[in-house]
Amino acid sequence: MFRFAFLLFHATVSIDMAVCISATCNRAMKLYGVVPKTEGQMHYLRLLSAYNESLDFWLLTTVTNEEAHVLVPAEAENKFQRDLLNNHLEFFVKNPNISGCTESSRLERKAQYRSNESLDFTRRYLSYSDINKYIDYLGRKYADMVTITNVGKSYEGRTLKTVTIAKGQQSRQAILIDAGIHAREWIAPATALYVINRLVQHANENRDLLNNLTWIILPLVNPDGYEYSFKTNKFWRKTRQPYRRCKGTDGNRNFNFHWGEKGASKYECVNTFSGPRPFSEPETQAVRDLLVGKNDTVKFYLSLHSYGRMLLYPWGYKKDLPRKWRNMDAVARAGASAMQRSHRVDYRIGGAAKVLYEASGASDDYALAVARIPIAITMELPGDERGFHPSESKISAFIEEAFTGIRAMALKMMEIQV
Repeated sequence: MFRFAFLLFHATVSIDMAVCISATCNRAMKLYGVVPKTEGQMHYLRLLSAYNESLDFWLLTTVTNEEAHVLVPAEAENKFQRDLLNNHLEFFVKNPNISGCTESSRLERKAQYRSNESLDFTRRYLSYSDINKYIDYLGRKYADMVTITNVGKSYEGRTLKTVTIAKGQQSRQAILIDAGIHAREWIAPATALYVINRLVQHANENRDLLNNLTWIILPLVNPDGYEYSFKTNKFWRKTRQPYRRCKGTDGNRNFNFHWGEKGASKYECVNTFSGPRPFSEPETQAVRDLLVGKNDTVKFYLSLHSYGRMLLYPWGYKKDLPRKWRNMDAVARAGASAMQRSHRVDYRIGGAAKVLYEASGASDDYALAVARIPIAITMELPGDERGFHPSESKISAFIEEAFTGIRAMALKMMEIQV
């Protein structure tokens, strides 16, 4: 009966719906809080998140009695409410007036790049162009320790660049960090830039992170989606390669390890669309090549996402833990403890599918299982009442908090000699 009701819901909402929730900005939308009290209600929400093209789930964990956040367009609101009531789900409106349109002030605000050091990513979100200006500047000024490498191009032709940071000869032990595989998670590239800044322009303060350790950082995996989010519709999540009905693939469902299983959608217009095949996106191909090509030296892969203050490790495709999960748990706990001591914030720790949800085809699972990188962690950074786009006044605090955790995790990784 429950399954039948869901199928009717799906058929009603998504027939001929070629425009998904994040396809256009100028729609009337509300952000709902929904509280599942039972496993059945949780399962219902998971089905909605996987199959319903009109709904955008911002936050959904595996924990009953924990609030889920869902963005709902006006045309789907009545049906959404009725079905929640029919399934005895508690809900409320968190924000009655949400717009995906980028603020006019951001569109009008051009980056005033008066000097290479004046671009302050701690107080505002940078465009793709300005991110590249900053890292190219570091490559020129700090050529003795910074190497900028073009590792691929996005579907729309934007260059993907890594920043490799090493004191003297590159170490046989490395950390690989990526960010921005999901376009709308702006705090993730900002955090990656801050890590680069601390390691390069504040190297003396972080000598312990540079002794016998190389850092490889890809600050923006999905520049096409990021630019679209930045300039047109800030809730855009996927890449921008077009498919039959909608554009884009969820890059973090596109890796070739248990691809297309639980937590990944086969529907092109859903935000968790896994793509028509593994590695269909040039952006995920670039990450794959980094993971596999550097697996003789990379001991720790860290993928930056938002939001929710979590440190998650494989498996994402199932709730079981990998055989050597304790090392990853120890590294994650070192980061969480450091952030709690310094910033009085609490990060949830554990297997991704156990804490958050089952998500097949994710980069961290691929890093551990296929690339054989011993430590693979996803860091879910904080959000605020704006969800994926914390107010610019909070950027500095959030990225400092994250660096505290990343620093502690790196030191713990070296200590346990994985």
